[in-house]
Amino acid sequence: MKFLSEYPTEVLILLFLIVTFLQSGIDKLIDWKGNLAFIKDHFKNSPFKNSVPLLLSVILVLEIIAGILMLIGVYQLYSSGAKEIALLGTALCAIVLIFLLIGQRLAKDYAGAMSLAVYFIITLFGVYLLNS
Repeated sequence: MKFLSEYPTEVLILLFLIVTFLQSGIDKLIDWKGNLAFIKDHFKNSPFKNSVPLLLSVILVLEIIAGILMLIGVYQLYSSGAKEIALLGTALCAIVLIFLLIGQRLAKDYAGAMSLAVYFIITLFGVYLLNS
């Protein structure tokens, strides 16, 4: 596996983000009602309280798209060394994390917002590596 020796950090970050975002998106699909109930309760005192189903749908779609782009990106990295699709998926992950951060801050869940920083740092490192 030559591509693992050429791009070990990029591949590991991509695999981490694929697992994170695809699992999250698939969980939302499988347990839509449970996720919706949890998020509605979480945002009951925020400006987003009336938009939860729409915003959860947007996050779901973006997570799935990001995961698929990164899966394609890993294959493209393996087959040709091209990084563009992986970079696009990783950048989309960063955007989703910013959306989630906005939501957590508006819901006044500062601990939840802080926990997103770990994912964001890993994602930014991925963007940096894939962009160089």
